[in-house]
Amino acid sequence: MSINNDIQQQRHFRNEHHKATVNILFSSNWLLENIKKFLQHEDITPQQYNILRILRGSETPLSTLQIRERMLDKMSDTSRIVDRLLKKELVEKKTSQNDKRLVDVTISKKGLELLDRLDNRNASLDGILFNLTPDEAKMLNDLLDKMRGSEE
Repeated sequence: MSINNDIQQQRHFRNEHHKATVNILFSSNWLLENIKKFLQHEDITPQQYNILRILRGSETPLSTLQIRERMLDKMSDTSRIVDRLLKKELVEKKTSQNDKRLVDVTISKKGLELLDRLDNRNASLDGILFNLTPDEAKMLNDLLDKMRGSEE
């Protein structure tokens, strides 16, 4: 299928840049929906999953501001998401030792166990992009980095 078929586009795009923009937006939403399906059985959202992975990867507790800076979706209400994770007992919050106005957030044992279960299904997550070979996936990564002007 092509983007024209996927969005039932009858008219032509202004140019290839316009088509690429629409294609990236459409593909991003398609990918997000597939990730939601992957996470559905654990009853967490992609933003919650992102925060859990950020906390697991941090060697020290993080404030909600530090978490937000590392998130894929910078527009997320980090405090609200952390509170939901706290209710699910997937994270722990403590008053910061350095600044009593801040809270330090860490991943809980239950949160680590949830990530372990999801890690065991990484092949399924990676399978969302099953149509791409490893070389094509690398090329896509390079092109997306170049698009954002963040080549290594």
